[in-house]
Amino acid sequence: MPFVMNEGVKISWDECGSGEPLLLIMGLSYPSYMWHRTRPVLAQGYRTIAFDNRGIGQSDVPSGVYSMSSMASDGAAVLDAAGVEAAHVFGLSMGGMIAQEFALQYPKRVRSLILGCTGAGGPHAVRAEAAVLEILVRQGMTPEESREAITPFIYDSGTPRGRIDEDMAIRMKWYPTPQGYAGQLQGIFGWEAYSRIAQITVPTLVIHGETDRLIPAANAKLIAERIPGARLALIPHASHIFETDQPAAAHQEILEFLGAQHDGSRGTFA
Repeated sequence: MPFVMNEGVKISWDECGSGEPLLLIMGLSYPSYMWHRTRPVLAQGYRTIAFDNRGIGQSDVPSGVYSMSSMASDGAAVLDAAGVEAAHVFGLSMGGMIAQEFALQYPKRVRSLILGCTGAGGPHAVRAEAAVLEILVRQGMTPEESREAITPFIYDSGTPRGRIDEDMAIRMKWYPTPQGYAGQLQGIFGWEAYSRIAQITVPTLVIHGETDRLIPAANAKLIAERIPGARLALIPHASHIFETDQPAAAHQEILEFLGAQHDGSRGTFA
């Protein structure tokens, strides 16, 4: 994988496919390999560009808190390295927060925006139940204990265990260091964009699993109401990792939205 330096931090990135550029931004403590279900589908029609956020995968693990602004600038540095001026931007969970910040910091570099299973922070955010928050900040668990503790909150109860195990095999291979995890998590806790996202004017899809217990689906409604013309897609029988719970439904929504941009439909979505 190639690397680019940003703010003294080495960021790992790669690309796959051809067509209009599509920047993929993964969530909290997950490497870019976690796009394993969705990226092959997207790469059939798009030049997908993915990177490991600072603190995970093959990117550096700097000390301190990773601000959302810095993580968004990592994405901009990756586009620079790829020779791309503007791209469609798709972020999941924390990656959706980075994507919001990216759209606010670099509006001319965003062709369209997909915000998956994410929130906008601030006092309006709908918080997860206390049990979820306790797991997120609990220390001393082994990777295996952490995996089993979080699973009921991020996957739908109807999802086959085999699919979950496929995800977790990647998660375990690229398990975060304590500093990498804390740096990202603290960046989330110190961030909000709800007061600013009404400034986003590009076509936006907000997509969320209805049974998400990590970031409740009510957050998607708040974002969609706040961004002018945003399209809201709620996926039944899907939780936080909706691409694993309901891959066919998720991919259909994403491809239809991106396809509308090809058709020159850049106005308001119903």
